[in-house]
Amino acid sequence: MAEQMNKQDFVYGADQIQVLEGLEAVRKRPGMYIGGTDTKALHHMIYEVVDNAIDEAMQGRCDKIVVTIHKDESVTVEDNGAGIPVGIQKQTGLPALTVVMTKLHAGGKFGDVGYKVSGGLHGVGVSAVNALSTWMETEVKREGKVWRQRFNRGVPVTDVEEVGKCKRGETGTIQRFLRDDTIFDILEYDWNTLVTRFREMAFLTRGIDIHFIDDRGDEPREISFYFEGGVQTFVRYLNKNRTVLHQPVYIDMQVESTHVEVAIQYTDGYNESIFAFANTINTPDGGTHLTGLRAAVTRQINDYARKQGILKDNDANFSGDDTRQGMTAILSVKVVEPQFEGQNKLKLLNNEVRYHVETAVAEGINSWMEENPRDARRITDKCQVAFRAREAARKARDLVIRKSALESMTLPGKLADCSTRDPSESELYIVEGDSAGGSAKQGRDRRFQAVLPLRGKILNVERTSLDKILGNKEIQSLITAMGTGVGDDFTVDNLRYNRIIVMTDADVDGAHIRTLLLTLFFRYMGPLVENGHLYIAQPPLYKVQITDRQNGKAKRSEQYVYNDIALSQIRQEMGTENIKLEQRYKGLGEMNPEQLWDTTMNPEFRTLLQVQVEDAAEANRTFDMLMGSSVPPRRRFIQTHAHEVRNLDV
Repeated sequence: MAEQMNKQDFVYGADQIQVLEGLEAVRKRPGMYIGGTDTKALHHMIYEVVDNAIDEAMQGRCDKIVVTIHKDESVTVEDNGAGIPVGIQKQTGLPALTVVMTKLHAGGKFGDVGYKVSGGLHGVGVSAVNALSTWMETEVKREGKVWRQRFNRGVPVTDVEEVGKCKRGETGTIQRFLRDDTIFDILEYDWNTLVTRFREMAFLTRGIDIHFIDDRGDEPREISFYFEGGVQTFVRYLNKNRTVLHQPVYIDMQVESTHVEVAIQYTDGYNESIFAFANTINTPDGGTHLTGLRAAVTRQINDYARKQGILKDNDANFSGDDTRQGMTAILSVKVVEPQFEGQNKLKLLNNEVRYHVETAVAEGINSWMEENPRDARRITDKCQVAFRAREAARKARDLVIRKSALESMTLPGKLADCSTRDPSESELYIVEGDSAGGSAKQGRDRRFQAVLPLRGKILNVERTSLDKILGNKEIQSLITAMGTGVGDDFTVDNLRYNRIIVMTDADVDGAHIRTLLLTLFFRYMGPLVENGHLYIAQPPLYKVQITDRQNGKAKRSEQYVYNDIALSQIRQEMGTENIKLEQRYKGLGEMNPEQLWDTTMNPEFRTLLQVQVEDAAEANRTFDMLMGSSVPPRRRFIQTHAHEVRNLDV
């Protein structure tokens, strides 16, 4: 029996109180400042530095930002803003540059002189980057001179030194840094992730030119972003693969201390796509600004519909869902003193901003509808169709719920449930077809693994209304098995399994079924993804026999190979003549239960890919391009990426 610790055995006195000096706290707890040490946190290092340059642009002092990733993974961010001051800061007696780079909660964004609006309000951004870098070097152009200071892991190793001259009136800041490889789990920056973020920044900051250079690899890559149209261009970009009903509604208004910029455009689709930003920072959890937008849109469309006689006296109002079906909107607010939820700034909390946005959007939409009656009628007609579909969906949803209640003891007939009733321990495999379902049911660990086979391909929910989605038997089985509901009724707390694992064949049909399921989860079960419950199984593609010839003896062994790259590596290492391909698994049903357990279902050896949404706007556009009704964008995508496909089973 473990020995129990008595209170007197626990020493807790003044000596146990630690004070972390300078930037030690950042290195000790990086998650508190940049969200962790994973790939998101690594990219956040660049965002923090670029955000400072964007803040300069919002003050009208910067119109050019150049970001460069060098071969050694070090990064340079250069802007032509005002430049960090280098004079002595009275409070500390240190150069202002040193204070900004080494002191938490230090900067020019706390008062009301230097920055009227900014994204960085806590004063920890660039100093946190400094603390988490092996080295960092800051160069400033001001007053005809060039100044420089260098740091190692947040500690100054040089003074602020004058290192050259520049033209009088030429200003700017150059930040160079190399992330500390003892801090981060992932050490390489991803080109596509950064391109998406920089494009977004350029959309939200009219007149800014962001130039991105990647010097890694054999051939450098470069891309520039400049959008004079701002959020209007952003909406057009998101809707370029969709059939739109009108030109974007554009609202640009100052309401008291808040600057509100909105672009709204309706499409013939079924999904709502709204992306909200505060001081150019994406707020995926919304906040008061998003609440104001939604309230104004619903109220103004209902007012207009009643004024035009589209809604009669006895008719119920359109709901918020009705008025936002098929709507794409970008909302960007500039707030003097924003209040965010947490250091990661996922949600805006300022109560006054709701009123400011609601006022601006109501006035803007009202004027636009009066001036564009044909387009306004298209929108209200769409709302009426959405209203009727919602009523039909409600009846279908009630039917699914009643059916689920009646079958709650047995669940769907095809479901082989697990024995545990603890959701935190259990997982559900969604498999393709009865053959694979049979192997999975026999090979699983019945204690915690459930299996639900789906017959054929489910509906493409990107092109279907909710009432028809709920009428699909395979989707009904899935909803019932998971226990969560769907759409507005989705409740992640009712999820019966901690992991939902999509397991499909390694061929074209399997990829298509997987994409159909991912579209359903993304559009109508979003919290499933957001809370980290959705995974993709990785079954092997090949089984090979390896002959290892040593000391004149041949030793044979079998190995499962999961992709073509791994197969090429094995052939290079062992020699092509020593590798015999026994068979290529086109379907899960080709594996017996033991093989399926060993390779794909055994938690000790399997590989699962967790589904995450890094950028909601880009994910929204990608699903629309792949699964939407417009064919040309999908054809362009296939033609562009066809060369990447090595083996195609048709």
